[in-house]
Amino acid sequence: MGAAMRRIQAGNALTAFGIGFTVPFLYIYVAQVRGLGSMAATSAFVAFALGALVALPVTGRVIDRRGPVPVVIGAAVAASVGAISLGLSTGLVPILLSALALGAGQAVMQPALATMIVWCSTPSTRTRAFAFQFFMQNLGLGIGGLIGGQIVDETRPGSFTLLFGIEAVMFLVLAGVIASVRMPQVQGFKDAMPKDSAPAGSGWKGLLRHKAMVQLCVLGFVLFFACYGQFESGLAAFGTEAAGISPSTLGFALAANTGAIVVAQFVVLRLVEKRRRSRVIALVGLIWTVAWVIAGFSALGHGSAMMAAAAFITTYALFGIGEAMLSPTLAPLVADLAPEGSVGQYNSAFALVKQMALALGPLGVPLGAGVPMLYIGIFVAVSLGIAWLALRLGGQLTPVQDNPSLSRVVAQGGPAVPAGPAAPAVVAGAAEPVRA
Repeated sequence: MGAAMRRIQAGNALTAFGIGFTVPFLYIYVAQVRGLGSMAATSAFVAFALGALVALPVTGRVIDRRGPVPVVIGAAVAASVGAISLGLSTGLVPILLSALALGAGQAVMQPALATMIVWCSTPSTRTRAFAFQFFMQNLGLGIGGLIGGQIVDETRPGSFTLLFGIEAVMFLVLAGVIASVRMPQVQGFKDAMPKDSAPAGSGWKGLLRHKAMVQLCVLGFVLFFACYGQFESGLAAFGTEAAGISPSTLGFALAANTGAIVVAQFVVLRLVEKRRRSRVIALVGLIWTVAWVIAGFSALGHGSAMMAAAAFITTYALFGIGEAMLSPTLAPLVADLAPEGSVGQYNSAFALVKQMALALGPLGVPLGAGVPMLYIGIFVAVSLGIAWLALRLGGQLTPVQDNPSLSRVVAQGGPAVPAGPAAPAVVAGAAEPVRA
């Protein structure tokens, strides 16, 4: 990694470390420590998601026009204000406004940081760059949550204020680190996308005319709804209500998820980075199908409580392996699909899809708690649908978009990439960094 990439990754890891201090304890803080009840805590989560949904539609154009650096700095400052305000708030309205600012700031950072990584990488190195980002995010979240759990005390509101204060400082650290980054000024290439498949015009209208990107957004929504959207909502309700999983076992399951990501990330990377992205995503769908089947086994009652707990923990670990396979696949593919000058727009659109999936994730709670086997059956079908959607997406991608390792062959003077559906001629300069 160059100096710019190292600073981006360091800032990203420190921010995740700060977020890890507060994410596991937000519900307890609002509902119990501030004494506002479960409805107020739910409203805080809604405000958090609403802030993201309001900010993201306009974020992409600002990134492409002004560059990602000022966007990250502005978002980090807004998130810092939201975090410290949340830690000091005692009433419902101040908490909701703080959550709104914090949610908007965190959401805007994602596409802006992703665009910075795109600018500082090449098509052949981008896979590892995003895999490393995901690895550091999960490591930071895990360590932050572990330390935060030792500090927090439900009888002392000041301990929660301290946690939110640490988070606010980490956002300001990110702003300072990013302000010191010197972004490379490189010549972009216009033939990265086939001309006949490039969207006419820019902005949302152009993006919606881009068939491959629309299909990727649909696939991404299903992926995020079936995985992240269920972690702390439907699947947790299923485990505690139908499978009889204790809260402590649920904590072990979440730890197994993070541990699987941290342990498997670079092993998985070696296996997927030279393979077709569409087939990697399809394999994730199959792995998650197995995970949901094992989750269903935990609620059948044919074994001991220990077997049920082991099955439930295994489910979360398998989800983690799938996440490790997606991290070097989805984000680089979004960047490679983006036409020149629209990387920020495409990253923001995909971040918006993720937020929408997360916001709708709790819809699985009534099924998970009340009709558990129907819940499992639905998500087994959804996971198989992921595999089908991924293979269908592969038909819309050029050979280099589906398998970026081919760009090294072209850059080194190897045989030309075979023509495929809407394939470009030869991507001249494909090994150079893409400038948004």
